Amino acid sequence: MINTVIEMRYEIASFILFAIGLICLITDKHLIKKIIGAGIMDSALFLYLAAGGYTAGRVAPILAAPGADPGKYISPVPSGLVLTGIVVSVSTLAALLALTYSLNKKYGTMMIDEIIEKAKQEVKDS
Repeated sequence: MINTVIEMRYEIASFILFAIGLICLITDKHLIKKIIGAGIMDSALFLYLAAGGYTAGRVAPILAAPGADPGKYISPVPSGLVLTGIVVSVSTLAALLALTYSLNKKYGTMMIDEIIEKAKQEVKDS
């Protein structure tokens, strides 16, 4: 039992991080805290993919000699997915922060409930 937990420590840590990010995203009313929660969830997913792509006893997929056995190399696909995901995550984070800045500039708050109330009042007044 304990050996299984030790072997799966990265997967378990990624699940815990994902749960923390999800709880932060769902329960918090502050926009920046919601963005931080989404970032934690992204990081948890990257950790899970990286941990799943690693196989003990194998090496990086760099062919050193012609005719080398490809069975002793780690699959490069999860690493490529993680790198692509990081680029998408950073782009999404930048867009969310820009949107939050615009909302804060327009409504003077970063609390989602207050923004919704002020937007409703703005629509009602027009």
